[in-house]
Amino acid sequence: MKPLRPALVLPLALSVALAGCGGWKESRVNPRNWFGKSEKVQTLEPKTGYLKAKADHRTLVADVSTLEIKRTPTGAIVSVTGLPPTQGWWGAALEADDDARPVDGVITYRFVVAPPEPGSPASQRVMNAGSRTVTAAAFINNVRLADTRKIVVIGAQNERSISR
Repeated sequence: MKPLRPALVLPLALSVALAGCGGWKESRVNPRNWFGKSEKVQTLEPKTGYLKAKADHRTLVADVSTLEIKRTPTGAIVSVTGLPPTQGWWGAALEADDDARPVDGVITYRFVVAPPEPGSPASQRVMNAGSRTVTAAAFINNVRLADTRKIVVIGAQNERSISR
């Protein structure tokens, strides 16, 4: 009879030892006992709930200056610049109508910005147009872009559009 090779003895001994771990329900050797049972965690949410977000206080930008579409491998980036009446406007964004889904081949965005603090020095300065310019962008994926023929961006005094 041939003697067992050492390379086979160690895995065989380990498998026999580990097979016996299942019978030790209370043993720390049993991996099922390493972490205990799950517990319901108390949340940090206040009992009265969180305050509801205030309504969006942003308004349409006064003038939509430029509108560009930049193609990417996965879609397109709509990039817009606008001109508010004074300095200090912030939070520029393109808010999509209809969840940015094309309606009759048209995706419509509203170009919104938040006003400066009333009475602040920035709200009083008009300066030159370059110092008041705000920029916003939005991404359109290839799936939605396939059904789109025209993109429209609306401001308070004007709107700009690009067609294919």
